[in-house]
Amino acid sequence: MPNVDATAVQANSVACCTRCQTWLVSPTPRRVSASRTAAAAVGAFILFWPAILLPILQIERLGQTAQQSILSGIIDLFHHGSYFVGGVVLLFSIIFPLMKIVLLIELSCLEWLGTRHKAFTLRMMEHVGKWSMMDVMLLAFLVMLVKLGNLVHFEFGPAVIAFVACVAMSMAASLSFDPHSIWETPSDA
Repeated sequence: MPNVDATAVQANSVACCTRCQTWLVSPTPRRVSASRTAAAAVGAFILFWPAILLPILQIERLGQTAQQSILSGIIDLFHHGSYFVGGVVLLFSIIFPLMKIVLLIELSCLEWLGTRHKAFTLRMMEHVGKWSMMDVMLLAFLVMLVKLGNLVHFEFGPAVIAFVACVAMSMAASLSFDPHSIWETPSDA
C-alpha cells in the first residue's frame, strides 16, 4: 500500500507512517467519543450524590450503633475539632471528584466550546483528576474491612453500591475521552 498523508485518509481507512512504516488507525469519531464520555460522566454525576449522602457504614461497637455517610463523617470531623483532616477529606473526596466529573461533562460538549476554553478545561481536568481520591477512599474502606474485622462489627450501607458505581463511571468517562478531539473542528467530525 502506498504511503498516504494522514490528513487525506478517508473515514474507516488507515494510514501508514512514512518514517517508521507503522499502521496508524484512524481515531474514533469525535461525536462517538464525546457521547461515550458524556454518558459515563452524567452517570457518575447522578451516582455521586447518593454515594456521599446515603449511609456508607453502620458501625456497632460496645453495643452502640452509628450510621455514617461520607458527608456526615466530614461534618463530624469538623465538630470534633479535626479541621485539617476534615478539610483534606472534603477537598480530595468530594470537591475534586465532583469538579472532575463536571469538567468531563463540559468537555463532552465540544460543539459549543471554543478551542482556548477546551484546552483550559482539559488542563484543569487533568490537574484536578490527579487529586481526585474517590478510588483511594474505596481502597481505604476495603483495608478497613480487613483490619477491623474482629474488633468492630460494621456493615456497609446503601451508599457503597452508588460509591463503587460512581468510581467506575468516573474512570470510564476519563478513559473514553479522546483529548485529541478538542483540536478537531466541526468539519473534521
